[in-house]
Amino acid sequence: MSADKTMETGKPGTAPSAASRRTVEWLKGQYPLFILIGLLIIASLASDAFLTTGNLTNLVLQLSVIGIVVLAELMVVIAGGIDISVGSVLGLAAVLSAGAFGGSSVWVAVLVALGVGAVLGLLNGFLVAFRGIDSFIVTLGMLALARGLVYAYTEGAPITPKAAAFTVPGSATIAGFPVLGLFWIGAAVVIALLLRRSVFGRRVYAVGSNPQAAFSSGVPVRSTLLAVYVLAGLLVGLGGFLLTSRVGAGTPTAGQNFELDAIAAVVIGGASLSGGYGKVFGSIVGTIIFGVITNLLVLLNVSTFFQSAFKGALILVAVFLATAGRKGKPWTH
Repeated sequence: MSADKTMETGKPGTAPSAASRRTVEWLKGQYPLFILIGLLIIASLASDAFLTTGNLTNLVLQLSVIGIVVLAELMVVIAGGIDISVGSVLGLAAVLSAGAFGGSSVWVAVLVALGVGAVLGLLNGFLVAFRGIDSFIVTLGMLALARGLVYAYTEGAPITPKAAAFTVPGSATIAGFPVLGLFWIGAAVVIALLLRRSVFGRRVYAVGSNPQAAFSSGVPVRSTLLAVYVLAGLLVGLGGFLLTSRVGAGTPTAGQNFELDAIAAVVIGGASLSGGYGKVFGSIVGTIIFGVITNLLVLLNVSTFFQSAFKGALILVAVFLATAGRKGKPWTH
């Protein structure tokens, strides 16, 4: 009779318990999305101007370039590294693309920006992958080098390209939606497919999780790391051109502090700074969260000092939630 009772009550009781645990784990992993939804509700209630077409369009324009940089940072972080040079490399790509041949050709500007990003990414990747130098130290040096070259090239003055079509990618719209936003969406789709649907993507996660184990399994760790930094450099270079196109000039301060926003957005999006875990969707949500906060605080005329404080507080909250939310994930075993 006891056995009959077990058969009658044990099975029905087990399924809901397992399902509830899975639900709880899923909800823990969605904390960035919940934060964003809450922010959108607060922003729409706090300011009548937030949901206007003009403000939302401006928000997309603000987010698109940093969003592309966040994708670059995400790849590096998943691979177990960190890149604090993305802002300075973007700035160098921006001013050189604006100044190449006087800025008379948009296509030359694009190639220059991509080339600058790829070359500097290659240098970062070589030093990290083949010389074994810590990524923070390597990119710290690159940060100083690239920013110094920016100031030396511009002599502190903006560089305005001559081509009339230079600002088209940064200002044009399709069906009312900014083309700049389409570049961001396109880059996100490509990186998501690359990370989740390709052998290269699986290698990136494997290297970030445990490079020694990945090497023992036959993963070409060095070449994978090198490719990650080159791809990240290409994305940053593209961001540099798009920023120049949007602003209409290559400014000496282009990309300043982008590295901080990019790392923060990656962390907010749930990626692990120890490597091996991170999602494109999460990084997009993290980017939007920071953009919404900045936009709302500007609409409310809040001091820039308090804006920085809000961002810092949000990072701390996100790190706490991320630590709680990743308990029991496969990569922690």
